[in-house]
Amino acid sequence: MRIALAMAAAPTLLAGLLSTAPTAAANNDRLNESVVADIHNAMMMAGCADDYKIEPMVKVNPKLRLAAEWQANDVLTNRALDGDIGSNGSTVTDRARAAGYAGVVAETVAINPALAINGIDIMNQWFSRPDYKATMVNCGNMDIGVWSVNGLDRSVLVAVYGRGDAAPPVPAGGRQFGSPSSPP
Repeated sequence: MRIALAMAAAPTLLAGLLSTAPTAAANNDRLNESVVADIHNAMMMAGCADDYKIEPMVKVNPKLRLAAEWQANDVLTNRALDGDIGSNGSTVTDRARAAGYAGVVAETVAINPALAINGIDIMNQWFSRPDYKATMVNCGNMDIGVWSVNGLDRSVLVAVYGRGDAAPPVPAGGRQFGSPSSPP
């Protein structure tokens, strides 16, 4: 009797636990940094430079990282999203402008239906899409912002690329870049 009662209650208990499960709070700095390095290497292979000892062709820009963070969080929490358009209809340009970046921008998004995502999965997804590959190897992209987030059953990584920002720095308003936030 007790076993039957426990088995009958198990699905309800499991559903309750899963519905209140928090998102995974992983430190993805190493992954984000490795994606920047992978994009640098892709640019090198595309002929953007011929000397592997040069400074990185793309430099991390905190404004673009913030725009990437907003979209990664949006894609993670809104299952209907599968890429570049935000739940509020925003484009990568809209998010970059809201973060204070004034240059031309583009974006790549990787989604993995699992707790984790790795650089190989990301590059395989992006190289298999001609539009994303063209963005990654565009020698004009000099700035980049990368952000990744994980849920228990979905991981998202967004890279926002820029071709030069003439806008002055945007004050962080007491919030350090990299802390959770939402777009204005």
